Amino acid sequence: MALDSHAHNQRRTLSSQLSEALQQDERLGLIDAAIQRHQYQQDALIEILHRAQHVFGYLDEAVLQYIAHQLKLPPSQVYGVATFYHLFSLQPNGVHRCVVCTGTACYVKGANDLLATAEQFAHIRSGETTADRQLSISTARCLGTCGIAPIVVIDDVVYGQQTSEMVRDRLQNLQPNHSQQAHL
Repeated sequence: MALDSHAHNQRRTLSSQLSEALQQDERLGLIDAAIQRHQYQQDALIEILHRAQHVFGYLDEAVLQYIAHQLKLPPSQVYGVATFYHLFSLQPNGVHRCVVCTGTACYVKGANDLLATAEQFAHIRSGETTADRQLSISTARCLGTCGIAPIVVIDDVVYGQQTSEMVRDRLQNLQPNHSQQAHL
């Protein structure tokens, strides 16, 4: 109980930095629990960011500021970690997520073509989400599976040795009315 009141008092001290909506968001309690579980250790930043993204769906600036304050880290360091790793997102993602690896092996084997195919299919650029919030497209510097390059990750499933046609087909299969169209 004392931990809950301590966390609540700390949230109030951030009132000038956080939006009122975030201060009253009950999900902050889940972030506080993760921070407490890791005993406010700065080296647990990645785990805490992962928990925050799981809870909020993405990492907005106010959440990053809150975590920085709680761990006594410079906000620039928290932001730097959040933007370095491709699995963290600073804006809401779509229902489906397509990540194209652009590491050296994937690049040499045609990653740019795969990315162009995905962007043309969805009518968005890398780093964006479709207006209907169904698909987000992003890139990753390296996914560490160079032996099966080029790599595309769709909804956390890794697909190796991809072609533009394969990517287009996979994205087409994500569309909600695709199964109805296939039966016509």
